[in-house]
Amino acid sequence: MTSHGTARMIRIHIGEDDRWEGRPLHDAIVDEARRQQMAGAIVYRGIESYGASSRIHRKHLLTSDDLPIVICLIDERAKIEGFLPALERMVAEGLIAVSDVETFHYTPSDGDAHGEPQS
Repeated sequence: MTSHGTARMIRIHIGEDDRWEGRPLHDAIVDEARRQQMAGAIVYRGIESYGASSRIHRKHLLTSDDLPIVICLIDERAKIEGFLPALERMVAEGLIAVSDVETFHYTPSDGDAHGEPQS
């Protein structure tokens, strides 16, 4: 079974070394999203990036150089709009991108948990 609808998505682009109150910023953002009962969050670590400073961030032989992190949240418009003030307080340097998205949700129907029809 497939259902679809519209929603809003936030992508927060930060660095691995960014902090909020002494802890990794991406952890703090995910915890705040959960506290605000957002639908879900995912954190991606990139392998290379550059931003406003044009400085390249990439892993070096033995150390990392502030690798890129992207946090993605998708929820209804009101929840996303309500989450923005927290992000504005937490993200001192980075990019917050908000966009409208169309969502598709696939669920098993008349079968097992993997969508396979039972015989």
